[in-house]
Amino acid sequence: MAKRDFYEVLGISRGASEDEIKKAYRKKAKELHPDRNADKPDAEAQFKEVNEAYEALKDPDKKAAYDRFGHAAFEGGMGGGQRPGGPGGFGQGDFASAFSNVFDDLFGDFMGGAGPGGRQRASRGSDLRYNLRITLEEAYSGLQKTIRVPTSVPCETCNGTGAESGAEPSACPTCSGMGKVRAQQGFFTVERTCPTCGGLGQIIKNPCDACGGAGRIDKDRALNVNIPAGVETGTRIRLAGEGEAGLRGGPPGDLYIFIDVADHPLFHRDGQSLYCPVPVSIATAALGGEIEVPTIDGGRSRVKVHAGSQTGKRMRLRGKGMPALRGGGHGDMFIELSVETPVNLTSRQKELLREFEELSEDNNPEGSSFFKKVKGFWDGMKS
Repeated sequence: MAKRDFYEVLGISRGASEDEIKKAYRKKAKELHPDRNADKPDAEAQFKEVNEAYEALKDPDKKAAYDRFGHAAFEGGMGGGQRPGGPGGFGQGDFASAFSNVFDDLFGDFMGGAGPGGRQRASRGSDLRYNLRITLEEAYSGLQKTIRVPTSVPCETCNGTGAESGAEPSACPTCSGMGKVRAQQGFFTVERTCPTCGGLGQIIKNPCDACGGAGRIDKDRALNVNIPAGVETGTRIRLAGEGEAGLRGGPPGDLYIFIDVADHPLFHRDGQSLYCPVPVSIATAALGGEIEVPTIDGGRSRVKVHAGSQTGKRMRLRGKGMPALRGGGHGDMFIELSVETPVNLTSRQKELLREFEELSEDNNPEGSSFFKKVKGFWDGMKS
């Protein structure tokens, strides 16, 4: 049976560029892969045909020969001694190799793949977390704070390479610099990280004395951190590149600062709102008056208490709450009255209160209402 034209197999024109050839190959290989076409007996043959076409067209020299001589370029003397299983034939070993190449092409990037030549990138440093506790006043105004972070920094002796000064890392003899080793099992190729170099593709024969070949050392770092006004417990601040140094020159990780705002003795916070419980005397609550209350910015505000105010009465001070984290003004502050019962009374005070109690039957509407309900409840139980 005559072979189909390679361009026809990949579904491209003869003037297709290298990128177009590669895209067409990936699409066809993914579409015809045997694992995805278990119910199609000819899928493997079509998959081989696609790989054969790609092997011929991806190489500029082979492509030029194919464009001039067609399939004859890889047969007989025209192929320059092509081995069995090349574009003129596709043996089991080549199919396994093609499967591995397709796996790399389709899934390599997703699985954290290799760079040029199959070598993995240098290992990125770990991200770090720092818990920072601040006061409510600091959360209100914002602050600049110096923190000390225990971390790893690039070794100054070897400039982060891990090798002795002037020495160069050499290619790993186990994986030949690929960072990976492969074991072939029939049609499948199992790939794993090289155990000798840990996937870096290089080994250091003369490691740096200061860092032991790691390219980094443990050291505390002092960092100036700007805490914006309006932060609250759970706010996370990211400092890019301020985390742990990468292994052997790899990029550093990030530092994440988690804010914890301490409880305040006067104010309770809920988002941008502040709540301040304020005790008032029975006389002030009954007769009315003015009280002076603190504000979170260190100021004072005078608040009018209306006559007959009860415990739990709220009064609003607009704009005296917490600032919004990203601008947009301030929240409000709420005064919560707590009518205080006097203690340690003198004989005269007790006498006056008893006299007041005798004269105040109609001055306690809530109490009168409650006891009327209680009397109705008891009468209902009796009947």
